[in-house]
Amino acid sequence: MKLLVCAMETSSNIHLKELKQYLNDDVELVGVFDKELGNPLYDLTALAIMGFVDALKKLRFFFKLRDELVELAKDCDKVLLMDSSGFNLPLAKKLHETYPKKEIIYYILPQAWAWKKGRVKKLEKFCTKLCSIIPFEKEIYLDKNKITYVGHPLLDEIHNFKEELTQSGKIAFMPGSRKTEIKNHMPIFKELAKKIPNKEHILIIPAKFDKEYIEKVYGDISSFTISTQAHKTLQEAEYAFICSGTATLEAALIGTPFTLSYIAKKFDFFIGKMFVKLNYVGLANIFFEKMGKNPIHKEFLQEDVNLENLLQDYKTMNKKLFFDNSKILREYLQNGSSKNVAKIIQN
Repeated sequence: MKLLVCAMETSSNIHLKELKQYLNDDVELVGVFDKELGNPLYDLTALAIMGFVDALKKLRFFFKLRDELVELAKDCDKVLLMDSSGFNLPLAKKLHETYPKKEIIYYILPQAWAWKKGRVKKLEKFCTKLCSIIPFEKEIYLDKNKITYVGHPLLDEIHNFKEELTQSGKIAFMPGSRKTEIKNHMPIFKELAKKIPNKEHILIIPAKFDKEYIEKVYGDISSFTISTQAHKTLQEAEYAFICSGTATLEAALIGTPFTLSYIAKKFDFFIGKMFVKLNYVGLANIFFEKMGKNPIHKEFLQEDVNLENLLQDYKTMNKKLFFDNSKILREYLQNGSSKNVAKIIQN
């Protein structure tokens, strides 16, 4: 089988790597993905190196890329699109128009349950099968036969879950991966570390950042131990302070108590509140609300992200309750998705 793949995000390629383990040896990947997984038309690193400055050039490139992938699909048996809805939805439309009978599978769907619900109609119209990683996502789709809950990929990728709460003396700090997030959080995290003495403070930094970028964005981090292994560090840490994102779900699944914080530009936050109709920003809290339960952890946003609030939450959190809830969360998400998606592709 020849499978056209479009996986443009780093996270998508982590999911793709797990998925590939369950695909038969005769399944050949073509398209856009990490070169470690085969021989792509464009490797992720190559896309990054291109570094287009103005939007027009970038737009031209992506139109060209779309057309190249549509041409490539001619000799492929099936198509697998992963995340990146801004590119993959228009690609799905073009593929569907060009090859009406070709099977198009979408894995890691756009978060239409949170916003942009109009994308649901497009997904149902242009795609053959939809692989959902959110248990309640199916509710907003009309064609229930197209969408399947396959499980959450993090349950494939996290290999060690805590069996009990530990007092390791290690505190993890995750200020995010975007420049703005890091700059907003680091001054507070540095002060926070001073207020929690006699502990090892571990700063988790994405492995892709080079020394020059780290010095420029993070500033003086000499008081922290540096780690690039998020799962391993969260497994070892007794507590964590985490900027909102996938990392909060990772910590919740592993069983490491944490405090969520997020500071966005005021205008961005205002726009976000207008369009995203959710009571929580943390995925674990969103899942618990769907289960009719209280939130699993506290959330501090915007002006509420300060030294006093974060320190107070660290001191007063019911860590035993959090740990018990983390096991409920794992049961709710059921299983990893790689094996299930591989079955859908190969059927």
